[in-house]
Amino acid sequence: MDAMTETTKTTHDYINAGNLAFKDGIEKSIAAMYELNAHSKKNLEAMMASMTAAAKGAEAVGARAIAFSKKSVEDQIAAGKALAGAKSVQEVVELQTTFAKSAFESFVAEASEMAGAVSGSVKDAMSPINERVTALVERVQTAR
Repeated sequence: MDAMTETTKTTHDYINAGNLAFKDGIEKSIAAMYELNAHSKKNLEAMMASMTAAAKGAEAVGARAIAFSKKSVEDQIAAGKALAGAKSVQEVVELQTTFAKSAFESFVAEASEMAGAVSGSVKDAMSPINERVTALVERVQTAR
């Protein structure tokens, strides 16, 4: 083979190798973009699920707070009527003591229930996000 033919063949081989490397790079970039797009879509879906769960939790907690407030006002009105009908100071003290004890116990029980409801709501709202974080950590671990 003469030098010109050898140079042409070598150049042709380099160009083909460069084209293949470029094509492989483009294909890998496109595949990575598709994967990133799918990952972003799942993240968006997780955020939407999280916001939906948070909204439902806030609605439930709000409804519970309103119901408790309504019952408290009703109990206060009933206690006021009972106090207004009291015949003696001793009876007023007993009624007030009973009402105060009942109101405090009711408040403590409701606060405990509300704390559980808020905790459950936060857990439900964070669950989809935690799943996405776990998926990301697993993806990073497999990429090593």
